[in-house]
Amino acid sequence: MRNYFISIFGIIILLGLTSRVSAEITNRLVAFVNDEVITLHELEKKIGEMTGKTPTDIRAQDEQQYIEIRQAILEDLINEKIAKTKIEELGIEVTEGEIDSHIENIKKENRFTQEELIEQLKAQGLTYMKYRANIKDTLERNQLIDYEVVSKTIVREEQIIKYYQDNIEQFKTEEQVFLAGIFLMKNVSDNEEESAELKKKAELILSRLKNGEDFSILAKEFSQGPGANEGGELGAFKTSQIEQDLVDILAKLPEGGISDLIERENSIQIIKLIKRDGGKPRPLEEVSDLIYEKLYSEEINNRYTSWLEELRESCFTKIVF
Repeated sequence: MRNYFISIFGIIILLGLTSRVSAEITNRLVAFVNDEVITLHELEKKIGEMTGKTPTDIRAQDEQQYIEIRQAILEDLINEKIAKTKIEELGIEVTEGEIDSHIENIKKENRFTQEELIEQLKAQGLTYMKYRANIKDTLERNQLIDYEVVSKTIVREEQIIKYYQDNIEQFKTEEQVFLAGIFLMKNVSDNEEESAELKKKAELILSRLKNGEDFSILAKEFSQGPGANEGGELGAFKTSQIEQDLVDILAKLPEGGISDLIERENSIQIIKLIKRDGGKPRPLEEVSDLIYEKLYSEEINNRYTSWLEELRESCFTKIVF
């Protein structure tokens, strides 16, 4: 009996030690930020919120991915604490009314009732109060970024012009060509005698075209291909839809120009370029707003990165993970 009590007592002690060791591991410090700390528990909780998976599950699937995710989220936590210090220093405050307004906008955009929003939050493992706290943090950081970064970001007119000139190819519309054709079809592709007669006939038609005869009349008379009854009209094509050898031929033709004979395996073709649209850059006036948005976004990102680096340099941070 005495041995039984000793065994039970030993198990209780062992369980107590295990629980204490587990708590120590969970609450182990992973980083210092000025006079604040980040614990392993805080980091793992954030990983769950950001990924929707437990760190254990992520690690089991891909060890390297787990390490990368853990490092990235730890950096985010460090930045959050640094930003929080700056927010307090500048006296930035977000009111309950601003939080309410932001939540109402989210509900409106997603067509959620209050009950549906709360259900969505539950599915993500968030309480409504935690959600409000997250929004408060986000709005405070947005105000901080507005104050420190956005308000100091300027895109000058000469930057827009230079970007347009340096990247003119980006603003070209795809060329579209309107074509007509005369098609003479071979009955047997490897019959040399038939091919020779067909080529002679095609050369005669081409000669008459070069002497000024009407393309549409000759197409109606001789063409055996599409659009023959409409004077050979084939319609409009984007150059990306056309075989490259024909694109090269058309590139040398003026509007109204007629190709030389184009010999295919089963036919001989004569193509007329009726009209050419596009292929030219859109005017600067049309694209200046797009360029501005691109440059402004890049400038914001660059300034934010630089500002954050400067902020981190002015703080004490140490990762001990």
